[in-house]
Amino acid sequence: LQSQGEVCYQNDKVCLFHAWEGWAGLDQEDYLSVLEYLLWVFTPLAIVFIVPFLIVILLYLSILFLHVYKRKNQLKEAYCNNLWDGARKTLATLWDGHGAIWHGYEIHGMEKIPDEGPALIVYYHGAIPVDYYYFLANVIIQKGRTCHSVADHFLFKIPGFKLLLEVFSVIHGPQEECVRALKNGHLLAISPGGVREALFSDETYPLLWGKRKGFAQVAIDSQVPVIPMFTQNVREGFRSLGTLRIFRWVYERFRLPVAPVYGGFPVKFRTFLGDPIPYDPNVNATELAQKVQQAVQSLIDKHQQIPGSILRALLERFYTKHKDH
Repeated sequence: LQSQGEVCYQNDKVCLFHAWEGWAGLDQEDYLSVLEYLLWVFTPLAIVFIVPFLIVILLYLSILFLHVYKRKNQLKEAYCNNLWDGARKTLATLWDGHGAIWHGYEIHGMEKIPDEGPALIVYYHGAIPVDYYYFLANVIIQKGRTCHSVADHFLFKIPGFKLLLEVFSVIHGPQEECVRALKNGHLLAISPGGVREALFSDETYPLLWGKRKGFAQVAIDSQVPVIPMFTQNVREGFRSLGTLRIFRWVYERFRLPVAPVYGGFPVKFRTFLGDPIPYDPNVNATELAQKVQQAVQSLIDKHQQIPGSILRALLERFYTKHKDH
């Protein structure tokens, strides 16, 4: 007993381990079997929370590429107004390839995006808007245009993101700046639901726009058409634990998007663009906002089975039939 006490005194961790082993009635082989079982149970769970970080890693790799590209082309900058065209096209090709391989990405209605001139694109926001990245890539590849984007303020506070946001014309969304971009002839995309919709919508795909109508006022002030957009199965690719009340409370109280996101499942993604809603001088911002919301909801009703199913979305990789009625 005395020698055992001395061992415990010298190494508390070994003592606690032996005490637990004796209490549980496990020998070393049983203990290893339990560890193997726990690894078998929890490894898939860990993976679905780790995979979303791979998207962040891909974004940082994109940023690294931009920095290398910038260093390599510093002399050209003085002579070329389109320094970043090559970088945008390269990254667009890489992201389009990622979408094709991992999600079998398709886009329907690309002809509704004008080859030139402004338009406001309004879309449903997934937990991680990787579908929107694929859309941006296709606009660059198919239309030869850069679609400007409106993003939440917190995105501009992420270390290292400044160059990426500048190169791809991402703004934080004052109405004046949005109007300026459209009046200069650019495409502009915005998700009225924003971070709230990303974190707290679910597999039933509710639109969480509240009473937001600033985007509609931007369209009216710019006198541009509005194009609704929705990606099928975007909630099955990545999901959020935002249904837990504590995360909703933290966001509403402190505006901190801390709800964990999990997934990265290789489900089928199809982006659908609806018919453009033309500018009408007789429609006010409230009416236009309702009209656009109804258009996006119509795309959801037409192309998304509710509630969404991860298994069904995975199986859709192997056949082409999709909801369309």
